[in-house]
Amino acid sequence: MPRLRQIPRSEAHPGALSLYKMLFGERDPVTSPGTATGSPGNWWTVFAGVPDCFDHAVQGFAFYRSPKRKLDPKLRELGQLRAGFARGSQFVFSQHCKAGRNVGLREEQIAAIPGWSVATCFSPVERAVLAYTDCLVLDGGRTPEAVFEALRAHLSEVEILELTYITCMYDMHAVMCRALRLEFDDVDERVVEVPGPSSLDVMGAVDSARS
Repeated sequence: MPRLRQIPRSEAHPGALSLYKMLFGERDPVTSPGTATGSPGNWWTVFAGVPDCFDHAVQGFAFYRSPKRKLDPKLRELGQLRAGFARGSQFVFSQHCKAGRNVGLREEQIAAIPGWSVATCFSPVERAVLAYTDCLVLDGGRTPEAVFEALRAHLSEVEILELTYITCMYDMHAVMCRALRLEFDDVDERVVEVPGPSSLDVMGAVDSARS
């Protein structure tokens, strides 16, 4: 379950209500969850807890899908996909596998995202985008000149700024989904101590080995 309260239809502000209707029809997404893509849909119901935060986030989605964007949607989706994978958000990665297909990414490219650096299915500009995404997400923006110059060789300054903004926005969404346990990121920590034998059992084994 999400770590924050979900907002039912009866308490949702107008901006959330319109999205609830679009995604869930007449259902209350808190009591009857589930979206067309198979996700629970609790990203929307949790974000609705702060109406202007919800509206701001939705405006961000409209920004990257706007026809005003100069950046190729395939390159945008590569950045979003890799950001989701690198940050460890199954929700962001899974959703943008679907979005990537919709804009023309090939199955082999989607499958190669985890190990893109040794894949042969990406063009030079796609490799530059993926390398830059790793700099943004994994290195906190620390970007070698060689990586940035590879971007400059293929993209305009406007395209680079759009790519940077959208990729960082999805890094943020990936982090928030994991922290708040939203959607497919509602998972327990897997890096924990694995129980071993008791100390008495260990001492007994040592004594037996000595005798």
